[in-house]
Amino acid sequence: MDHRIGTREEWLAARQALLVREKELTRQRDALAAERRALPWVRIDKSYLFDSSKGKVSLGDLFDNRTQLMTYHFMFGPDWKAGCPGCSFLCDHVDAARQHFEHNNLSFAAVSRASVQQIEAYKKRMGWTFAWVSSQHNDFNYDFRVSFRKEDLEAGPVEYNFEMQKGTMEELHGESMFFKDTDGTIYHTYSSYARAGEELAGTYRFLDLAPLGRNEGPDGNMMKWMRRHDEYGT
Repeated sequence: MDHRIGTREEWLAARQALLVREKELTRQRDALAAERRALPWVRIDKSYLFDSSKGKVSLGDLFDNRTQLMTYHFMFGPDWKAGCPGCSFLCDHVDAARQHFEHNNLSFAAVSRASVQQIEAYKKRMGWTFAWVSSQHNDFNYDFRVSFRKEDLEAGPVEYNFEMQKGTMEELHGESMFFKDTDGTIYHTYSSYARAGEELAGTYRFLDLAPLGRNEGPDGNMMKWMRRHDEYGT
């Protein structure tokens, strides 16, 4: 073990100094959340029909009689044999939280370009119960900049995480929030991508408190330790 050892008094002094920083971060997080809620909303004028295990459903249907909706852009392409391990890690947290946030006027649905048959098989394997629909036959993933056609990737930079960058993957991840007014009008209120999704993965909050942290090394590669939950020990 290579770590500084101190007295209880030294630990307490350092912990009190850290507490000041932690409180600052909490206040900053609250202020940032308020700024997020204050963003202008954009009306959705395009009609999106998704494939589901129950047939065709609209974006409005995904609200499930609530006024707020989160869609998680789950990386799962039409020719993939399984869903993205990182997206699977994040979505392991959804059903536990869903039993609470659904009672606070928020619905959730994962969206992927994989077929309904692929989605249902993988969903059964993972033991999930949240809504998950296919955008294989609409432009939802492309419009929200999480899926990219091969010709677009080959042509040059594509937009991801609100900047133009050289893309190498046809499927990426993110989350988008929507609001539905009483007249049925739907508004896009927020999207986030890349590491922003970490905020939804409670496992990280536990590990960040642990002595060794996330134990990922300096490159932050989660795949050094993380697996789909049915693959640990294999």
